[in-house]
Amino acid sequence: MKTIEEKFTTVIQKNTFYFFNPDFEQRYEVQNLNALNNLLQLVQTKVQQEGVKNDFFEELLLHPNGLKALLALNGFSNESLKRLTTFLRIIDDAVLDTLTFKSHWLKSENREEIKEWSDATIEKLVRDNQYFRKGLVNLFFEGASNPLLGRVLPPFELRKLSIDKLSFRPEPMIDTLVRYKEKGSYSGMKENNPEILIEDILNHLDIPFEKGDLGELIDNAPDSKRTMDFIIPNKRTPLLIAESSFLVTTSSGQGDKSKTEISIDSLIKSHYPKAKFIGFVDGIGWYARQNDLKRMVSAYDDVFTFHPDELQRFNQMLVETFGL
Repeated sequence: MKTIEEKFTTVIQKNTFYFFNPDFEQRYEVQNLNALNNLLQLVQTKVQQEGVKNDFFEELLLHPNGLKALLALNGFSNESLKRLTTFLRIIDDAVLDTLTFKSHWLKSENREEIKEWSDATIEKLVRDNQYFRKGLVNLFFEGASNPLLGRVLPPFELRKLSIDKLSFRPEPMIDTLVRYKEKGSYSGMKENNPEILIEDILNHLDIPFEKGDLGELIDNAPDSKRTMDFIIPNKRTPLLIAESSFLVTTSSGQGDKSKTEISIDSLIKSHYPKAKFIGFVDGIGWYARQNDLKRMVSAYDDVFTFHPDELQRFNQMLVETFGL
Protein backbone atom coordinates (compact mmCIF):
# COMPACT_ATOMS: atom_id res chain seq x y z
CA MET A 1 0.00 0.00 0.00
CA LYS A 2 1.46 3.34 -1.05
CA THR A 3 1.63 6.19 1.40
CA ILE A 4 -0.36 9.38 0.87
CA GLU A 5 2.86 11.18 0.00
CA GLU A 6 3.75 8.55 -2.64
CA LYS A 7 0.29 8.78 -4.23
CA PHE A 8 0.49 12.56 -4.14
CA THR A 9 3.90 12.47 -5.81
CA THR A 10 2.58 10.17 -8.55
CA VAL A 11 -0.09 12.67 -9.54
CA ILE A 12 2.34 15.60 -9.44
CA GLN A 13 5.24 13.95 -11.27
CA LYS A 14 3.25 11.94 -13.83
CA ASN A 15 0.63 14.59 -14.57
CA THR A 16 -0.33 14.76 -18.26
CA PHE A 17 -1.79 18.26 -17.74
CA TYR A 18 -4.22 18.10 -20.69
CA PHE A 19 -5.61 14.86 -22.05
CA PHE A 20 -6.25 14.50 -25.75
CA ASN A 21 -6.72 11.59 -28.13
CA PRO A 22 -4.62 12.32 -31.25
CA ASP A 23 -6.81 10.22 -33.56
CA PHE A 24 -9.98 11.91 -32.34
CA GLU A 25 -8.39 15.36 -32.56
CA GLN A 26 -7.40 14.75 -36.17
CA ARG A 27 -10.85 13.47 -37.15
CA TYR A 28 -12.62 16.32 -35.39
CA GLU A 29 -10.35 18.90 -36.98
CA VAL A 30 -11.06 17.59 -40.49
CA GLN A 31 -14.70 16.54 -40.19
CA ASN A 32 -15.97 19.37 -38.04
CA LEU A 33 -13.74 22.41 -37.74
CA ASN A 34 -12.27 22.43 -41.23
CA ALA A 35 -15.61 21.57 -42.80
CA LEU A 36 -17.37 24.42 -40.99
CA ASN A 37 -14.49 26.76 -41.75
CA ASN A 38 -14.64 25.99 -45.46
CA LEU A 39 -18.41 26.40 -45.56
CA LEU A 40 -18.24 29.81 -43.87
CA GLN A 41 -15.61 30.96 -46.36
CA LEU A 42 -17.96 29.98 -49.20
CA VAL A 43 -20.79 31.84 -47.48
CA GLN A 44 -18.57 34.90 -47.09
CA THR A 45 -17.72 34.89 -50.79
CA LYS A 46 -21.39 34.56 -51.76
CA VAL A 47 -22.46 37.37 -49.42
CA GLN A 48 -19.71 39.67 -50.62
CA GLN A 49 -20.67 39.05 -54.24
CA GLU A 50 -24.47 39.11 -53.98
CA GLY A 51 -25.33 40.65 -50.61
CA VAL A 52 -27.24 39.23 -47.64
CA LYS A 53 -30.37 37.53 -49.03
CA ASN A 54 -33.01 35.41 -47.32
CA ASP A 55 -33.21 32.74 -50.00
CA PHE A 56 -29.47 32.09 -49.89
CA PHE A 57 -29.51 31.48 -46.13
CA GLU A 58 -32.62 29.31 -46.46
CA GLU A 59 -30.70 27.22 -48.97
CA LEU A 60 -27.68 27.19 -46.67
CA LEU A 61 -29.75 25.51 -43.96
CA LEU A 62 -30.12 22.46 -46.23
CA HIS A 63 -26.38 21.91 -46.04
CA PRO A 64 -25.37 19.35 -43.35
CA ASN A 65 -23.42 22.08 -41.54
CA GLY A 66 -25.72 24.92 -42.54
CA LEU A 67 -27.39 25.43 -39.16
CA LYS A 68 -24.00 25.36 -37.42
CA ALA A 69 -22.71 27.98 -39.85
CA LEU A 70 -25.70 30.27 -39.25
CA LEU A 71 -25.37 29.95 -35.47
CA ALA A 72 -21.62 30.55 -35.63
CA LEU A 73 -22.08 33.79 -37.57
CA ASN A 74 -24.49 35.08 -34.94
CA GLY A 75 -22.67 33.69 -31.90
CA PHE A 76 -25.93 31.92 -31.02
CA SER A 77 -25.51 28.63 -29.14
CA ASN A 78 -27.51 25.44 -29.68
CA GLU A 79 -28.89 25.85 -26.17
CA SER A 80 -30.07 29.38 -26.92
CA LEU A 81 -31.75 28.14 -30.10
CA LYS A 82 -33.58 25.43 -28.16
CA ARG A 83 -34.79 28.00 -25.61
CA LEU A 84 -35.95 30.35 -28.36
CA THR A 85 -37.74 27.53 -30.20
CA THR A 86 -39.55 26.59 -26.99
CA PHE A 87 -40.56 30.21 -26.52
CA LEU A 88 -41.95 30.37 -30.07
CA ARG A 89 -44.00 27.23 -29.45
CA ILE A 90 -45.66 28.47 -26.25
CA ILE A 91 -46.26 32.13 -27.07
CA ASP A 92 -49.12 33.34 -29.23
CA ASP A 93 -48.21 36.63 -30.87
CA ALA A 94 -49.57 37.49 -34.31
CA VAL A 95 -46.53 39.48 -35.46
CA LEU A 96 -43.98 36.93 -34.26
CA ASP A 97 -46.06 33.99 -35.53
CA THR A 98 -46.21 35.58 -38.99
CA LEU A 99 -42.48 36.34 -38.98
CA THR A 100 -41.63 32.72 -38.17
CA PHE A 101 -44.35 31.01 -40.30
CA LYS A 102 -45.32 29.21 -37.11
CA SER A 103 -48.62 27.81 -38.38
CA HIS A 104 -46.76 25.95 -41.15
CA TRP A 105 -44.38 23.97 -38.92
CA LEU A 106 -45.94 23.66 -35.47
CA LYS A 107 -48.52 20.97 -34.82
CA SER A 108 -51.07 21.32 -32.04
CA GLU A 109 -49.44 20.73 -28.63
CA ASN A 110 -50.75 20.34 -25.10
CA ARG A 111 -49.23 23.34 -23.30
CA GLU A 112 -49.29 21.44 -19.99
CA GLU A 113 -47.13 18.64 -21.40
CA ILE A 114 -44.75 20.64 -23.55
CA LYS A 115 -41.16 19.40 -23.58
CA GLU A 116 -38.11 21.03 -25.04
CA TRP A 117 -37.07 19.78 -28.45
CA SER A 118 -33.72 18.10 -28.81
CA ASP A 119 -31.01 19.25 -31.21
CA ALA A 120 -31.90 16.28 -33.43
CA THR A 121 -35.58 17.30 -33.58
CA ILE A 122 -34.70 20.86 -34.58
CA GLU A 123 -32.19 19.67 -37.19
CA LYS A 124 -34.77 17.31 -38.70
CA LEU A 125 -37.33 20.09 -38.91
CA VAL A 126 -34.72 22.30 -40.60
CA ARG A 127 -34.19 19.58 -43.23
CA ASP A 128 -37.83 18.65 -43.76
CA ASN A 129 -39.83 21.87 -43.47
CA GLN A 130 -39.16 24.84 -45.72
CA TYR A 131 -41.28 27.13 -43.55
CA PHE A 132 -39.24 26.35 -40.46
CA ARG A 133 -36.14 27.28 -42.45
CA LYS A 134 -37.82 30.51 -43.59
CA GLY A 135 -38.85 31.30 -40.03
CA LEU A 136 -35.34 30.75 -38.67
CA VAL A 137 -33.79 32.96 -41.33
CA ASN A 138 -36.37 35.67 -40.64
CA LEU A 139 -35.49 35.49 -36.94
CA PHE A 140 -31.80 35.95 -37.65
CA PHE A 141 -32.58 38.77 -40.08
CA GLU A 142 -35.24 40.68 -38.14
CA GLY A 143 -35.50 39.26 -34.62
CA ALA A 144 -33.78 42.23 -33.01
CA SER A 145 -36.56 44.56 -34.18
CA ASN A 146 -39.49 42.35 -33.13
CA PRO A 147 -41.48 44.10 -30.34
CA LEU A 148 -42.18 40.95 -28.30
CA LEU A 149 -38.63 39.62 -28.48
CA GLY A 150 -37.46 43.10 -27.53
CA ARG A 151 -39.47 42.82 -24.30
CA VAL A 152 -38.51 39.29 -23.26
CA LEU A 153 -35.01 38.63 -24.58
CA PRO A 154 -32.04 40.18 -22.76
CA PRO A 155 -30.34 42.77 -25.02
CA PHE A 156 -27.18 40.65 -24.78
CA GLU A 157 -28.96 37.90 -26.75
CA LEU A 158 -31.39 40.04 -28.75
CA ARG A 159 -28.61 41.92 -30.55
CA LYS A 160 -27.38 38.65 -32.01
CA LEU A 161 -30.59 38.45 -34.08
CA SER A 162 -29.62 41.03 -36.65
CA ILE A 163 -28.98 40.95 -40.39
CA ASP A 164 -25.71 42.80 -39.71
CA LYS A 165 -24.34 39.62 -38.14
CA LEU A 166 -24.61 37.84 -41.49
CA SER A 167 -22.83 40.51 -43.51
CA PHE A 168 -19.25 39.49 -42.65
CA ARG A 169 -18.46 43.14 -41.97
CA PRO A 170 -15.68 43.54 -39.36
CA GLU A 171 -17.72 45.51 -36.80
CA PRO A 172 -20.55 42.96 -36.37
CA MET A 173 -18.07 40.07 -36.34
CA ILE A 174 -16.00 41.75 -33.64
CA ASP A 175 -19.20 42.29 -31.66
CA THR A 176 -19.98 38.56 -32.00
CA LEU A 177 -16.51 37.64 -30.75
CA VAL A 178 -16.83 40.00 -27.79
CA ARG A 179 -20.24 38.62 -26.81
CA TYR A 180 -18.98 35.05 -27.13
CA LYS A 181 -15.96 35.85 -24.94
CA GLU A 182 -18.02 37.66 -22.29
CA LYS A 183 -20.94 35.21 -22.14
CA GLY A 184 -19.68 33.41 -19.02
CA SER A 185 -18.85 36.60 -17.14
CA TYR A 186 -22.16 38.18 -18.16
CA SER A 187 -24.16 35.17 -16.94
CA GLY A 188 -22.34 35.06 -13.62
CA MET A 189 -22.77 38.71 -12.66
CA LYS A 190 -24.79 39.26 -9.48
CA GLU A 191 -26.70 42.08 -11.17
CA ASN A 192 -27.86 39.55 -13.77
CA ASN A 193 -29.44 37.35 -11.08
CA PRO A 194 -33.15 38.05 -10.52
CA GLU A 195 -32.61 37.57 -6.78
CA ILE A 196 -31.44 41.17 -6.80
CA LEU A 197 -35.10 42.17 -7.26
CA ILE A 198 -36.01 40.42 -4.00
CA GLU A 199 -33.17 42.20 -2.22
CA ASP A 200 -34.30 45.55 -3.62
CA ILE A 201 -37.82 45.10 -2.26
CA LEU A 202 -36.56 44.06 1.17
CA ASN A 203 -34.13 46.96 1.31
CA HIS A 204 -36.77 49.43 0.15
CA LEU A 205 -39.07 48.31 2.99
CA ASP A 206 -36.12 48.32 5.39
CA ILE A 207 -36.72 44.68 6.29
CA PRO A 208 -33.59 42.80 7.38
CA PHE A 209 -32.75 39.35 6.00
CA GLU A 210 -30.03 36.76 6.21
CA LYS A 211 -28.80 33.93 4.02
CA GLY A 212 -27.33 30.58 4.97
CA ASP A 213 -28.21 27.65 7.23
CA LEU A 214 -30.97 27.55 9.81
CA GLY A 215 -29.72 26.64 13.29
CA GLU A 216 -32.42 24.09 14.11
CA LEU A 217 -31.80 22.25 10.86
CA ILE A 218 -28.04 22.18 11.47
CA ASP A 219 -28.69 20.59 14.89
CA ASN A 220 -31.51 18.23 13.95
CA ALA A 221 -31.11 17.45 10.24
CA PRO A 222 -27.49 18.12 9.26
CA ASP A 223 -27.62 15.73 6.30
CA SER A 224 -30.90 17.07 4.92
CA LYS A 225 -30.63 20.82 5.50
CA ARG A 226 -29.62 23.23 2.77
CA THR A 227 -28.47 26.82 2.50
CA MET A 228 -31.43 29.18 2.27
CA ASP A 229 -31.52 32.11 -0.13
CA PHE A 230 -33.54 34.50 2.06
CA ILE A 231 -34.29 34.14 5.78
CA ILE A 232 -36.53 37.03 6.80
CA PRO A 233 -35.95 38.82 9.14
CA ASN A 234 -33.26 36.58 10.73
CA LYS A 235 -32.17 33.00 11.39
CA ARG A 236 -33.27 33.03 15.04
CA THR A 237 -36.94 33.92 14.47
CA PRO A 238 -37.73 33.61 10.75
CA LEU A 239 -41.18 34.59 9.55
CA LEU A 240 -40.53 34.03 5.85
CA ILE A 241 -38.03 31.65 4.27
CA ALA A 242 -37.66 32.18 0.54
CA GLU A 243 -35.91 30.12 -2.12
CA SER A 244 -35.21 31.37 -5.64
CA SER A 245 -34.99 29.15 -8.71
CA PHE A 246 -34.87 30.95 -12.05
CA LEU A 247 -33.96 28.52 -14.82
CA VAL A 248 -33.38 29.32 -18.46
CA THR A 249 -32.01 25.84 -19.22
CA THR A 250 -33.58 22.46 -18.52
CA SER A 251 -31.91 19.47 -16.91
CA SER A 252 -32.66 16.13 -15.26
CA GLY A 253 -31.56 17.75 -11.99
CA GLN A 254 -34.82 19.69 -11.82
CA GLY A 255 -36.57 16.56 -10.60
CA ASP A 256 -34.04 16.15 -7.80
CA LYS A 257 -34.34 19.83 -6.89
CA SER A 258 -38.10 19.57 -6.51
CA LYS A 259 -37.76 16.50 -4.25
CA THR A 260 -35.21 18.35 -2.12
CA GLU A 261 -37.54 21.32 -1.69
CA ILE A 262 -40.37 19.04 -0.57
CA SER A 263 -38.15 17.53 2.13
CA ILE A 264 -36.99 21.01 3.22
CA ASP A 265 -40.62 22.12 3.52
CA SER A 266 -41.27 19.24 5.91
CA LEU A 267 -38.24 20.16 8.04
CA ILE A 268 -39.23 23.83 8.20
CA LYS A 269 -42.79 22.98 9.27
CA SER A 270 -41.39 20.77 12.04
CA HIS A 271 -38.76 23.13 13.40
CA TYR A 272 -40.08 26.58 12.40
CA PRO A 273 -43.89 26.24 12.51
CA LYS A 274 -44.40 30.03 12.53
CA ALA A 275 -42.46 30.56 9.30
CA LYS A 276 -43.87 30.50 5.79
CA PHE A 277 -41.79 28.73 3.14
CA ILE A 278 -42.16 30.53 -0.19
CA GLY A 279 -40.54 30.10 -3.58
CA PHE A 280 -39.62 32.30 -6.51
CA VAL A 281 -39.88 29.86 -9.41
CA ASP A 282 -39.54 31.29 -12.89
CA GLY A 283 -37.90 30.96 -16.28
CA ILE A 284 -38.54 29.04 -19.48
CA GLY A 285 -36.54 26.13 -18.07
CA TRP A 286 -39.38 25.39 -15.65
CA TYR A 287 -42.05 25.97 -18.29
CA ALA A 288 -40.53 23.19 -20.38
CA ARG A 289 -40.43 20.71 -17.43
CA GLN A 290 -43.96 21.01 -16.12
CA ASN A 291 -44.10 17.70 -14.23
CA ASP A 292 -41.06 18.76 -12.22
CA LEU A 293 -42.61 22.22 -11.85
CA LYS A 294 -45.77 20.77 -10.27
CA ARG A 295 -43.67 18.88 -7.72
CA MET A 296 -41.54 21.96 -7.10
CA VAL A 297 -44.45 24.33 -6.33
CA SER A 298 -46.06 21.76 -4.02
CA ALA A 299 -43.19 22.34 -1.59
CA TYR A 300 -44.05 25.99 -0.94
CA ASP A 301 -46.76 27.77 1.01
CA ASP A 302 -46.87 30.33 -1.80
CA VAL A 303 -45.07 30.78 -5.12
CA PHE A 304 -44.05 33.96 -6.96
CA THR A 305 -42.41 34.74 -10.28
CA PHE A 306 -40.34 37.81 -11.16
CA HIS A 307 -43.20 39.35 -13.15
CA PRO A 308 -43.96 42.93 -11.95
CA ASP A 309 -47.42 41.86 -10.73
CA GLU A 310 -45.90 39.05 -8.67
CA LEU A 311 -43.19 41.27 -7.23
CA GLN A 312 -45.91 43.69 -6.14
CA ARG A 313 -47.79 40.78 -4.52
CA PHE A 314 -44.60 39.80 -2.66
CA ASN A 315 -44.22 43.41 -1.55
CA GLN A 316 -47.77 43.32 -0.19
CA MET A 317 -47.10 40.05 1.66
CA LEU A 318 -44.14 41.69 3.38
CA VAL A 319 -46.20 44.75 4.31
CA GLU A 320 -48.90 42.55 5.84
CA THR A 321 -46.46 40.18 7.56
CA PHE A 322 -44.46 42.96 9.21
CA GLY A 323 -47.35 45.37 9.78
CA LEU A 324 -45.83 48.14 7.70
